[in-house]
Amino acid sequence: MKSPTSALSIAAFILALTAPVLAADAPYGHIHLMATDPSEAAAWYERHMGGERFDRDAGNVPGPGVFYGNIPVLWIKRDAGFPGSVGSSVDHIGFSFPDLAAKMASYEAAGVKITSEVRDVQGKFKFAFVEDPWGTKIEVMEDPETLGLHHIHLKGPEPEKIFAWYESAFGGERAKFKGMLPALRYDPVWLLVQDSKGEEMAPTQGRSIDHLGWNFPDLTAAQEELTAKGVVFTMAVTDFKTTKIAFVEGPGGVRIELVEAPMR
Repeated sequence: MKSPTSALSIAAFILALTAPVLAADAPYGHIHLMATDPSEAAAWYERHMGGERFDRDAGNVPGPGVFYGNIPVLWIKRDAGFPGSVGSSVDHIGFSFPDLAAKMASYEAAGVKITSEVRDVQGKFKFAFVEDPWGTKIEVMEDPETLGLHHIHLKGPEPEKIFAWYESAFGGERAKFKGMLPALRYDPVWLLVQDSKGEEMAPTQGRSIDHLGWNFPDLTAAQEELTAKGVVFTMAVTDFKTTKIAFVEGPGGVRIELVEAPMR
């Protein structure tokens, strides 16, 4: 779903691509999912997707959650009945493992919902799809070059304009994943965009993938810069614990949290 406001935001970013960008190398921050029991969700992800689980707040990072390197996956507690990720502007997230066949065997033994069997893409990587118990679509891959948390996969019209929006807002490295798929890389996470081909995508807030997150060393300065470019702030910079946070709206209603945190 692309609101008139979102369309204006995209246009503003396209026009501003040659302007100085204070936020040009903003590191990827976090992923915030929803679950009926966040502790159970963190345990499920640690068991099936790896990572390092933490149960209490880790500094300004609210637990429970799972760290993949220094990127946390976190959960918002909600009653059952919220929609999954499919149909929203963030279709799925991806994790990579050194032996996908072994991982799939473990999923089958554990009763994990497998929605697509393993496919080999021209000998460059292997992938399959599973779904977590709260409706999040997950691509599981065998890509030795990027193990652990691998990618975020968006879906929307005119992918090139979506890439331009994210690149202008958060920097990233333009590349082609395996020389095949256009992408932005926020080391080590890939951002991919699939053309929705006329399908109307829902905003992410209230879905199982509720929002994405990027970090900034100076969030007040970033707010000034992004506001000047026409980006929509749905929550202005606000004090949170010992840091600052804000929320903006990305193309297609992707909810994005901005967090004041040191650069990596």
